[in-house]
Amino acid sequence: MADTQTLKRTPLHDLHLRLGGKMVEFAGYDMPVQYAPGVLKEHLHTRTSAGLFDVSHMGQVRVTGDDPAGALESLVVGDLQSLKPGEMRYTLFTNEAGGILDDLMVTNAGDHLFVVVNAACKAQDIALMQRGLDGKATVEPLPDRALIAVQGPKAAEAVGKLAPKTADLYFMQGSAMPVNGIDCFVTRSGYTGEDGFEISAPAGDAEVIARTLLDDPDVEPIGLGARDSLRLEAGLCLYGHDIDETTSPVEASLLWTIAKRRREDGGFPGADVVRGQIANGVARKRVGLRPEGKAPAREGTEIADADERIIGNVTSGGFGPSVGGPVAMGYVETQFAKVDTVVNLMVRGTARPAAVARMPFVAPGYRRPD
Repeated sequence: MADTQTLKRTPLHDLHLRLGGKMVEFAGYDMPVQYAPGVLKEHLHTRTSAGLFDVSHMGQVRVTGDDPAGALESLVVGDLQSLKPGEMRYTLFTNEAGGILDDLMVTNAGDHLFVVVNAACKAQDIALMQRGLDGKATVEPLPDRALIAVQGPKAAEAVGKLAPKTADLYFMQGSAMPVNGIDCFVTRSGYTGEDGFEISAPAGDAEVIARTLLDDPDVEPIGLGARDSLRLEAGLCLYGHDIDETTSPVEASLLWTIAKRRREDGGFPGADVVRGQIANGVARKRVGLRPEGKAPAREGTEIADADERIIGNVTSGGFGPSVGGPVAMGYVETQFAKVDTVVNLMVRGTARPAAVARMPFVAPGYRRPD
């Protein structure tokens, strides 16, 4: 484990310590994995009320220029040019082999694009954008900003007390607005499957915003442990586990991220490979899994057919507190990817039955237009 003295700290680090957070290394940062209630209670609180997450370790970037959306499209699979001001999109960086370099969020903030990338990949992502957009757009990292997520069915009420304008936002929309009197950029998004918001705030103001939110009895601090179980139940990928440079958007069941225009016109790294996979199919697919019994299937568990021939492996797995049982996702040979297909999970040499399941494992709580 890395020396805690060498780990980076988010603007909320001291608050985590005062709140009794159990700190661990994550992506080079000293981060809270849980607080006193524990992962199970934190998970269920987020599903029934509202949880506050520190995601300041993620990379925030401003992209400006005459046509920042057109420029950034040369590096990602998504249709960014159709984004209206205030709209955001989940998309993917790809390489020339069609592999996924990272997943990211892009918001049309009016006069610029607001980009959020994963903590573990942010240095290489920023370098990729600076290199790939050189002469086309300006890439400005925002290291002086914190990012606070508030997630759960009571998130709208809690955040609305500090930022009434959030009531105007639907899922995957964002806007600049004051939060507790502080100028912020707020998106109605998150990675738990619940309604909620991510608040980009000046680093020096982050703690007062977080403390004010936590003064609400419905809001509790939530660590990385519950964040992981929440995203797993929501069927959302964790980069470096469920997706990486060896997986394509088609294999990862993320074809929905590539709009019709991008499929037809290409123009992103690996476009020919991806279009060939769309036309001809792939040998494996990412699927959801519901193991029988109570024992979870952890990452790396081999998946086998009825004859115990290995057909894939689990990439994320654990106990789903909201589901009341184990859930997992992983890759299987395409002929086994149909929902309800029975497979075996090879746990310490013993075959344990499971079924391919539809994702997400829980109904999403996103606020969408009627």
